[in-house]
Amino acid sequence: MLADLVAIAVLLAIPLGIASAAVTAAALSAPHDRHGRVGRVYLVGGLFVSFAGAWLVALSAWLGREDSGLGAFPFLGMLLLGLVGAGLLVSGLGPSSSWLLGIFDRHAARLPLPARLAARDLAGRRRSTAPAVAVTMIATAFGIALTIIAVGVTGQSRAGYLPQARPGALLVGHFSAADAGTVRAAIERELPGVPVAQSERLSDASRFFQIRAEDYDQPQEVVHWPHVIGDGAMLRYLTGHQSTPYDENTVVVVTNADVQADAVEIVHAVDKRDGDRPTVRIVPARVARTADPTMETVFVPSKIVRDLGFRLEPDELIVDPTLRRVSVDEQERLDGRLGDEVADTYVERGFQPATGWVPVVAAAFLVAAGGALATGRGRTVSPRPARVLRHVTGRRSAFRWFAASRTGLAALCGTVLGAVAGIPIGMSLIWVWTTTWEEPDRVPFETRWALIAAMAAALPLLAAALGGLLSREDANPRISPAGRARR
Repeated sequence: MLADLVAIAVLLAIPLGIASAAVTAAALSAPHDRHGRVGRVYLVGGLFVSFAGAWLVALSAWLGREDSGLGAFPFLGMLLLGLVGAGLLVSGLGPSSSWLLGIFDRHAARLPLPARLAARDLAGRRRSTAPAVAVTMIATAFGIALTIIAVGVTGQSRAGYLPQARPGALLVGHFSAADAGTVRAAIERELPGVPVAQSERLSDASRFFQIRAEDYDQPQEVVHWPHVIGDGAMLRYLTGHQSTPYDENTVVVVTNADVQADAVEIVHAVDKRDGDRPTVRIVPARVARTADPTMETVFVPSKIVRDLGFRLEPDELIVDPTLRRVSVDEQERLDGRLGDEVADTYVERGFQPATGWVPVVAAAFLVAAGGALATGRGRTVSPRPARVLRHVTGRRSAFRWFAASRTGLAALCGTVLGAVAGIPIGMSLIWVWTTTWEEPDRVPFETRWALIAAMAAALPLLAAALGGLLSREDANPRISPAGRARR
């Protein structure tokens, strides 16, 4: 899951390269003063580019609607098509940043005084403020799109997750037969007094061994292979009940299905030369229910297999969670005792959603806030707003209110445009990214609209707070283009 999210972040760098044109388009389309309007050629041309990009991302989503049957190259083609469309969609909205700043200026009379002055200051310097707003737009679109994709991928991964053991069980495997004693001793030292169940495997995998249980069909979504060879502790681990009786001469069909099994057939060929002429042996059997349906299998006592002439070797060592749930610290200490080269340890804790996308989204929104801060260059550009606010309010903090309003409005413009681009991009690319080649099929997408709305609302507030705290008034400020026009 984490690798998928890293790949998403890397691939999204492709449309970001194209989307950098939004900054240039925002600067070129910006008028010289607050009374000018964005050229129709820039605005209509940008909307046309955005429409083309939206069409491409919609096409990629339509192509990715199938759940299976696609190879790697068609998948990459659809993904690149969607990413290019995403870049065009964002790029075309570049001139809209200048247009939106002008809209705020024309309706500034309805705003509070600090916001009114901030809107006029931003509109009067659109050659410098519009590109900064475009940066906020790009970062916001990236963060929203990545959030939508990550949540959808998490839902798909959760649907396809298959546990490797009962919840809370410790599995130690991938060790050689020579290291089996060392591994068991390490477990017993770390978890003294805790019984350890052991599953076994045939030492020669080329020899034939099969169990035939009448009326029993093993479900597909189960942990174990059609049969498990082990001891009494292993049987009780499979059923989840410590009271399950164990007979070393009786096979147990572990299932919750309504089946009967008084006997099973073991089809085997001990000698490689007998591979084409397997022997059939009928052994007693019974049925036992399990507390965990994913544990359904046919349990074969080790003695029966050895009596057939097979040699066995340890496969996995398991600590039953009914007897002891292993903590993270205990697993880490056991890892330290064994080392990576001796054995692998695993504790089944259920599906753990990846969170690697969270810091990436947080970084994107910090970049978006930084773009809004750049509209003020850390100080006021015109002396008039601060003087007006001081005269009206009589407070020395008037400039900070003005600076907070300025960065907040700039962030609001970028957030609105970023949401307009990021939501369709995320909702389209998720169809491509959740395309599956195996079961299960694609699950309904889970889109956390409340989270997206909270992020979009928090960004202008964060930018306003940072603007009020970090901006400094210049003792000898430069005159804004709007100020020069009045002179």
